[in-house]
Formats: sequence, structure tokens, C-alpha cells
Amino acid sequence: MRSAVILAGGGSRRLGREKARLEFEGKPLLCWTIERLRLAVDEVIVVARSEEHAGRLKELVGCGDGIVFAWDSVAGFGPVAGLDAGMSRAGGNFVFATACDLPFLSPNVVEMLFSLAEENEGCDAAVPQHPNGYVEPLHSVYRRERMVSACRKAIQSGERRIRSPLMELCINHVPVERLQSLDAKLLTFFNLNTPEDLERARVLWAKTD
Repeated sequence: MRSAVILAGGGSRRLGREKARLEFEGKPLLCWTIERLRLAVDEVIVVARSEEHAGRLKELVGCGDGIVFAWDSVAGFGPVAGLDAGMSRAGGNFVFATACDLPFLSPNVVEMLFSLAEENEGCDAAVPQHPNGYVEPLHSVYRRERMVSACRKAIQSGERRIRSPLMELCINHVPVERLQSLDAKLLTFFNLNTPEDLERARVLWAKTD
């Protein structure tokens, strides 16, 4: 069984609107993310910032088979608490973790990352890495039990940075060039943080039709 966790609790101050509910090409961004992930995984856990917020997202998305809603394990703690909550609800031994604002998320890239994580028994994660050393912690596959343990250790230490749990893991860093056979322009990593990003995404979307 393969699972995915979507962090959907962010307020998105720079974009000025809640990302999960932002309409993009006729659908909320969260719906696009779920739709693409369901091509690669058996279940999707959507993590909201609170129980009340989870209820609103459930109304937005609906409650189809294989879609689970959860909320941050520690209120206001950020993505580490979201990963803890989502990973704890996942049924798979390996879990893909992402945000809700990747309209070009590639199911094929997700599947490759699962394969790279599952075939390497000595590692706890498959994490894409760019040539400049930058990694994509919210576009990665993690061994569920190890990531839950690492997130809880970070929470107990007051560490809110999403990279803090990664320091506890044995990571298979995957050069992004290896993924380009499946996504030549690596648009799978394109996320929306600003109004300018949104406009650029709409232009790119028109060109991919």
C-alpha cells in the first residue's frame, strides 16, 4: 500500500488567499493535488490546521474512497506537526509528503520516488536534490515509522523547521536530473507562493494543453 500526505493548513500570507481553496483552472488547488496523487497512491491524507478547518476542506473536496482528513498534532506548530499527524494516519509503510499548491505534480515522478525509497532498505527516505544542493522535503517519500519518530522528536525539541526531522533520517538524495526523463522541465516542483507564481502557472498550463 502506498500513501500520500498533503499539508493543506497554511495561511499563505504572500499569496493573499488560502492555497487549498484557491481556484486554478476550474478546480481548487487541493482538488488538483488529490486528483494527481490518486494516480500514484492508494490513499491520500489531507492535513488541515485544525479540526474545524478539516471540516471545511472535507466539504470542499468531498469524502471519496481513500481520502482521509486529519489536522496538526500541535496547533500552530507548522509543517512538522502536520507531517506527524498525516504520517500517523497513513496505512502505507512508505508515504509521499507534499503541499497542496503543486498544480503540475507528476504521478510518474511520485511513483519513481516510491520505487527508489522501497528498493533501498538502508535508507528512510527518497528526497529530490537540485544541483545547488537544495532539497525538496515536501516532494519526497518517507518511511512512515521513522518519519513519525523524527517529527515527534523535533516537536519535543521545539524545532519547527521542516528540515529538522530529516536530520534524523538516512536519506537517499535523488538528483533531479534523474527525474527529467519523466518530467523534462521539472514542473512537478512548481509551487504557488505569490500572485506572480499563479500567473506564471496559468501561462504554463495553457502551453501544456
